[in-house]
Amino acid sequence: MHKKTRWIIPVLTLAAPMLAAAAQVDRDSTPVSTGTAGHTEPNDNSATDIASITADRGIVTRPGRFTIEPSFSHAYSNSTAVAVEGYTVIPALLIGLINISEIQRDIFVGAMSLKYGFTSKLEAAVRVPYLSISEDLREREIFKGTPVDTLRESSGEGLGDVELSVRYQLTDGLGGWPYIIGAMRVKAPTGEGPYDVERRVIEGDDGTPIGVELGDRPTGTGFWAFEPGLSFIYPSDPAVLFGNLSYVWTLKEEQGFENGGTVDPGDIVRFGFGMGFAFNDRTSFSLGYDHSIIRKTTFERNNDLFAANFDRIQIGSLSFGLSQRLTRATSLSLTVSIGVTENAPNSEITLKLPISL
Repeated sequence: MHKKTRWIIPVLTLAAPMLAAAAQVDRDSTPVSTGTAGHTEPNDNSATDIASITADRGIVTRPGRFTIEPSFSHAYSNSTAVAVEGYTVIPALLIGLINISEIQRDIFVGAMSLKYGFTSKLEAAVRVPYLSISEDLREREIFKGTPVDTLRESSGEGLGDVELSVRYQLTDGLGGWPYIIGAMRVKAPTGEGPYDVERRVIEGDDGTPIGVELGDRPTGTGFWAFEPGLSFIYPSDPAVLFGNLSYVWTLKEEQGFENGGTVDPGDIVRFGFGMGFAFNDRTSFSLGYDHSIIRKTTFERNNDLFAANFDRIQIGSLSFGLSQRLTRATSLSLTVSIGVTENAPNSEITLKLPISL
């Protein structure tokens, strides 16, 4: 006897825009400096700048020093979603309709970061991003036996989520100990969130919601987020070892009955590690790995609680960077990241030009 099965993988879920913004691209950093063999000095202009490739890795800014850091990044991602409805005769044979959707997404981010060192251990910074998102969707009608592909385009452009951060250096890296720096980052929902744009629910043949389609791409998460964390820097001439650990706590918000009621985005655990090498007194190279674990996004409506994604989402990327000192106060850094998990962007290129005053 034939056994009827139905497999549905949504093209877009309610949490997808949040995850994209979460997985996007905000790798703000400060260089680490190493001096002559056996000696380490933070932020010495005569020393070598080790390119730091992820967020909040580096010695804090010198007291009284003001740093302007324009940056530009481009992230590309490509994913395929499959929906199958049919009958399985034997495990290896399926008869029915198969729908395949291909999504290609380009995200351009131009940002301006301002940093200031209040003391030898305390630094504050603000980052203002501007996003331009373009997405192409190629699919066939859901569960219809048509050979014609449907092409749809959507885009979004505007201010992203502004970030404020404070970093404090806990140790001086003496006695064989690493530099330990505590940080607190606050992200404000200044960008247009996924619930601020036009949305359409995608339903299956039986009327069951299987996904959400957005008219325009959101440029922000739409939620307040707080991220405490620690970073570790251990100079080991001629290399510098670094790592970080942080937790992103996102506040739940009332988004209206039609949007699921109260939405509680999944919190995020982030960690990373890597090392940097100095080729000479002007050029350096770094290599690292970063990973984010995104917990379930939940919705509460009429005292009913349900989850948008039933599994934790893993986002991992391998990055390498190159830094070149142009003048005593200016350096240019290039970072390339390659996604190694299914939900990570395929590739990301970031260019930064920090200028110290």
